[in-house]
Amino acid sequence: MKFNIITLGCKVNAYESEYIKETLIKNNYILSTTEPDIIIINTCSVTNTAAQKSLKIVRHTIRENPNSVLVVCGCSVQNEPEKYQDLGVNILLGNRKKSNIVEILDNYFKTHQNYSYLTNNRTLDFEDMSLTKFTTHTRAFIKIQDGCDNFCSYCIIPYVRGSIRSKNFSNVMSEAQELVKNGHKEIVLTGIHTGSYNSDGHNLSSLILELAKIENLARIRISSIEITELNSDFMEVLKTCPKVCSHLHIPLQSGSEAILKRMNRKYDKAYFLAKIKEIRAIRPNIAITTDIIVGHPYETEEDFKECLAFAQEINFAKIHVFPYSMRTGTAAAKMPQVAPEIKKRRAHELISLSNELEQNYNAQFLGQKVEVLTESNEKNYTVGHTSNYLKVYLPGDYLLNTFYQVKITKITNNELIGEVIACQETEISL
Repeated sequence: MKFNIITLGCKVNAYESEYIKETLIKNNYILSTTEPDIIIINTCSVTNTAAQKSLKIVRHTIRENPNSVLVVCGCSVQNEPEKYQDLGVNILLGNRKKSNIVEILDNYFKTHQNYSYLTNNRTLDFEDMSLTKFTTHTRAFIKIQDGCDNFCSYCIIPYVRGSIRSKNFSNVMSEAQELVKNGHKEIVLTGIHTGSYNSDGHNLSSLILELAKIENLARIRISSIEITELNSDFMEVLKTCPKVCSHLHIPLQSGSEAILKRMNRKYDKAYFLAKIKEIRAIRPNIAITTDIIVGHPYETEEDFKECLAFAQEINFAKIHVFPYSMRTGTAAAKMPQVAPEIKKRRAHELISLSNELEQNYNAQFLGQKVEVLTESNEKNYTVGHTSNYLKVYLPGDYLLNTFYQVKITKITNNELIGEVIACQETEISL
């Protein structure tokens, strides 16, 4: 039977979809976008926009593929199951039992009865999944953690992903070894709260040190980490382990002291700034990117100006900007809301600052030599990323999944053009 899979949202969803795809293929299902017998949609609910997009895609899929069996799963289903239950979805899963997809489909085709599994229990075991190959990226993701206990006032994720739990240490190691054996040179450690990893006496730092021992694994990248998780162990890893990529995505969420408190974040500006200085003392050219929400309830113009000034002071390499999105059931949903037009204007201002900061960060590499891992071909270019996540375009056709020493010769509209100096497969530099 033929199947197609549509994924919305984060790297955790991307990993889970990749697992579903690999599992189905191993069980003789065929991946195809042409008249698939089964369509699987892995939904997102982090913002209202994401939730609405998920619902829209499901409705469109039902209209366009009336004869396909439809499986809908993920955070949007977990958060608002009632919106999906009356649409004619054949199989409805929240954030559990995705690993049982073959068994669930087999049972459906035997009984032809619709199936739904949802649970509101926050205390869950880690639903283990394991990949041998990541087909959608040169980089391979490993989901090492799930869930969150922070309950930031704006965030629905703790309610739909459950409490913090971690993948068994030996399972992470065996999965990483298998991925490297199958050709992946860079692994991205991902989770809902990646820095909270804890299994068999191993925290994130000791896990990284063990992963670094794997031969032919050249890079270890962390998808996102909270500032409060950058402890002395992690700083030592950053100092001593060259396989750890020189890019950290550290969500700030607001640069206003008052709004940070309203958000129920676990740090203040002084703490955040001190940690950033500590990181840069270890790796001066590291790329530090972030998430910032504008228009959170109670955010005044003074709060927003304070946020802009702090973002500039930190000097991020890039800012991912999110207008505040009200999620029913969160603390912030009960607070006075900022007008949409104000949120929109503030988002534009912060995006403008982000573009300026990104341009400044990129400019320091003009004329410099960098190491690029090639990933794809786009028109007349071979495209890859550096350790600090600069996207570099190489004119011509080069081997993929290969390290090249490159000189940055041109930067146009924040796009870096490079000239290949040599193939450089063995050296790993900070």
